[in-house]
Amino acid sequence: MANGKLIVICQLGGKFTTTGDGSLSYSGGDAHAMSVNKDTKFDDFKSEIGEMWKHDLSSITIKYLLPNNNRTLITISNDKDIQRMIEFHEDSTTVNVYIVTTHAAASDVPTMPCSRSSRTTAAGRASPVAPTDLVTYAEVIGWQKLTDTEEIEQQKLTASWKNNILGVDQQFNSVNELRDALHKYSLAHGFLYTFKSNDSTRVSVKCKTKGCPWLIHATKLSTTQLFRIRKMNRTHTCGVGTNAVCPRASKKLLASIVKEKLQNTPNYRPMEIVDEIRQDYGIEVGYAQAWRVMETAREELHGKCKEAFNQLPWLCEKIMETNPGSVTTLITRDDLSFHRLFVSYHASLYGFQNGCRPLLFLDNLTLKSKYQGELLSANALDGNDGIFPVAFAIVDVLSDDNWHWFLVQLEAVLQTSQFLTFVADRGKGISDSLPQMFKNCYHGYCLLHLTENLKGELKGPFTQEVVHAIVSELHNAAYAPTVEGFKKCVETMKCLSPEACEWIQQNKPEHWANAFFNGSRYNHVKSNVADSFYNWVSEFPALPIVEVIETMRRKLMELIYKCRVDSDEWSSRLTPSAEEKLRKITSNSRSVEVLFSPGSTYNVRDTLGVINVVNLDDWECSCREWQITGLPCLHAVAVIDCFGKNVYDYCSKYFTIETYRIAYSESINPVRTADGPIHTESSPVRVHPPSIRRPSGRPKEKRVRPEGEVKRPLHCSKCNKVGHNKVKCRQSS
Repeated sequence: MANGKLIVICQLGGKFTTTGDGSLSYSGGDAHAMSVNKDTKFDDFKSEIGEMWKHDLSSITIKYLLPNNNRTLITISNDKDIQRMIEFHEDSTTVNVYIVTTHAAASDVPTMPCSRSSRTTAAGRASPVAPTDLVTYAEVIGWQKLTDTEEIEQQKLTASWKNNILGVDQQFNSVNELRDALHKYSLAHGFLYTFKSNDSTRVSVKCKTKGCPWLIHATKLSTTQLFRIRKMNRTHTCGVGTNAVCPRASKKLLASIVKEKLQNTPNYRPMEIVDEIRQDYGIEVGYAQAWRVMETAREELHGKCKEAFNQLPWLCEKIMETNPGSVTTLITRDDLSFHRLFVSYHASLYGFQNGCRPLLFLDNLTLKSKYQGELLSANALDGNDGIFPVAFAIVDVLSDDNWHWFLVQLEAVLQTSQFLTFVADRGKGISDSLPQMFKNCYHGYCLLHLTENLKGELKGPFTQEVVHAIVSELHNAAYAPTVEGFKKCVETMKCLSPEACEWIQQNKPEHWANAFFNGSRYNHVKSNVADSFYNWVSEFPALPIVEVIETMRRKLMELIYKCRVDSDEWSSRLTPSAEEKLRKITSNSRSVEVLFSPGSTYNVRDTLGVINVVNLDDWECSCREWQITGLPCLHAVAVIDCFGKNVYDYCSKYFTIETYRIAYSESINPVRTADGPIHTESSPVRVHPPSIRRPSGRPKEKRVRPEGEVKRPLHCSKCNKVGHNKVKCRQSS
């Protein structure tokens, strides 16, 4: 190999033929030459080959023959493969490589016996395989009558497993790596083997078929963990790859395959795993087996759920150590089982108190954990209407007591004199605790929960269209800014359902209707703003509790960094969301007329002739849109523009970019969970898992009713009586 370079002769379009001794010969086709060295990268190498013949890179495979071995074709698929090719040919100046396309015509390849029983055709099983090198050429020259799709699927396996064992002097980092390579190698080539010896210093295996000479002997290198193959007989006389042999994949091997898939796609389902393993590797796996393997793979990726609880004390200490000013509170029951955990990072607390509106949304999510658990959260909105998590807690069960405890912790960390507004369900645990913990706070009922409650109370044979109309009027009533607008919606609903109209008036409109609500919700009447926050966790199924906390910390860290970087590109005075709203308001304000008015108030007439009164000094308008949203309404914008004033001076400070940047000015620092304590069976147990475990079977998709809500009795649409439906009605038709 002159000057450290190896001349590569690339050949395409020819044919492989076999001689009597089983060696390969290539003839015909086109050839090009190029050079490689130890710095050559596989991607560059493959790209240059693709440009030679103008082929799609995904449709070509690159092979070469080992020196003095015309039976073994080796696949080049990464940088290490190129380095190995150079090392194998260090005494040569040239090497032939063969470019195989996935769309080669079936007539261009000879009929060869198969090495995979699951893909073998009747014609391919006519005669046993001759004693040849186990790294077969069947993957290159094709299987008889296989489709292109099947060939591509098989190459996924052969490219990664068929060359796991190369021969004498091959080294492995550990005995487990050697065992894993042996298992994949035998599975790829379709034969079974047995151990003659298998311990920490030597591994000897032979073909399981009696009389077959194939064997491998490997030993450990002294003072290291490395294993090296000392002896190998490559010859098989057992009919390797025929239907008589059917190796099975071990649980450990399947777990390693699934582990790789779960790293890229955490939400893989068992049936998807079953299908992909069959397609990619030709291995048949049952649903139950796939489920168990997925559980094993998840434990290898994230650790065991049970052991994770014992790491919570250490994790809480590390969070406060790496993020000074953060608060974590861990509570266990008398038997040391997990009860409650509260977490709030300093960056979140500082950002909320200095850069967010005094508005919090409370909600909960059931965790997909082996031990269930509930995630309680308090989230705010930044100036761009993006979710801003403030604090969260994980509790063993959803209860009024746990909600009360969460609000106690929240009040302790906020330490603010501002009048806070909460948007949440009206359950007893929240409704009773908020006035106790937060003096002079405002509790806005979540419109989504109200909607579900109203649907449950509707009686009579309502069609879906009527129910939709009733719900629509409920939402219109909630968003209506004035009392007159609210009453108009109620009258419309009364025509649809007198009972629904009465229900609205009895369910405290002062807690959910804009026309009566005294707090500052900025027109946000639903608590589901935390959906994106919950997606951070729900997209990862059945995580241990430590991983749940770390997932949220990592997402928070990424969110703060992204928002900080994005805001550096903004050039206006308001955030993009507020700027767009103000632009639409300004555009609509051109259709109204400002009338002369004495004093500091101004009358503005709209296109319908309605006159609204604007007070610039108090930032108020009789339409109440300004007070509700924090941005000047179209009447106020018309007045501001009429007198040549700057409209930005009349927008809430919470929508300015300056305040937005303050909200994201603090960072969340990483916690190295990899440095956590290693717990063994003899380690002292500090936290046990909760006693409540997830029930077996599919979770029930039944709505959990808030406390105090009465289940609607059955109502028969045929006889108008309660207690049964029309299916069980005994009244004759």
